[in-house]
Amino acid sequence: MAKKEEKKEIGIMDLPGVGAATAEKLNEIGYTDLMSVAVASPGELVDAAGMTESTARKVIVAARNTLNMGFEDGNSLLQKRNNVMKLTTGSKEFDKMVGGGFETGAITECFGKYGSSKTQIAHQLAVNVHLNEAAGAEPYVVYIDTENTFRPERIIEMAKGAGLDPEMVLKHVKVARAFNSDHQMLLAEKIGDLIKKDGLNVRLIVVDSLTAHFRAEFVGRGTLATRQQKLNRHMHTLLRLADQHNLCVYVTNQVMAKPDMFFGDPTEAIGGNIVAHNSAFRIYLRRGKKGSRVAKLVDAPNLPDGEAPFIVKTEGIRDLK
Repeated sequence: MAKKEEKKEIGIMDLPGVGAATAEKLNEIGYTDLMSVAVASPGELVDAAGMTESTARKVIVAARNTLNMGFEDGNSLLQKRNNVMKLTTGSKEFDKMVGGGFETGAITECFGKYGSSKTQIAHQLAVNVHLNEAAGAEPYVVYIDTENTFRPERIIEMAKGAGLDPEMVLKHVKVARAFNSDHQMLLAEKIGDLIKKDGLNVRLIVVDSLTAHFRAEFVGRGTLATRQQKLNRHMHTLLRLADQHNLCVYVTNQVMAKPDMFFGDPTEAIGGNIVAHNSAFRIYLRRGKKGSRVAKLVDAPNLPDGEAPFIVKTEGIRDLK
């Protein structure tokens, strides 16, 4: 029994090559437990703590061995899937298209032109997280705002439309304004502290928008590799949070027009394969007829492609009919 208790108490400082100074550096960047180290890449630890690549590999291997990480059978994963929560969008057609709502444990990306309701969906999810009993008594939302689009007045309107106390909903939204890509990445890394140190029941992370700063700061083909590398690290941080804490990550993305596209819709999301591969669900938003919007599911691991029309009213997102 004593040995089992000893194993539970093993921390980062018990790993070979990690002293007090190194552990402090890792903690500052967001590597606060064995799991966060075990799923990191050697390059990430080299950047975070200034250790050599060989030391970083030894640290990661030791963390993985301590956690006894390995393969799981399908039944174990099915049981884990039973804990997945679905956050409603407010539109039954939209929910049906995405399998019942936006999933926890994964990243969902919505991309589209300005005015396609990406931010409206962000606000609606921040309200609707309180409608899911499985989210707990006091679910929190962390909203990383990169384009100054968060509006508390909109939360109030949607909360009233959902029959919720607006003051209570606003109290459970933690908003941070990111002024550049490094600040944005740092804010994402600090969410782990809100969960572990502050004990907040975070159930939704919103990044609106994911690529705005990266697109503005890294201009030209010469900076593309650096941009994609940083973006990949940022998305891995978000994915790790989603997986470890069973929370929903919703990111909005900007678009561009492909100049070599002569037929069909030339609209393409920013971020290339890095964003595409890290997002479990990808939804393309566009304007429809008579003020409506259309959501098109373009990628999902377990769902067919589909479309769902919806409309944005004062009280929130609703079905078109």
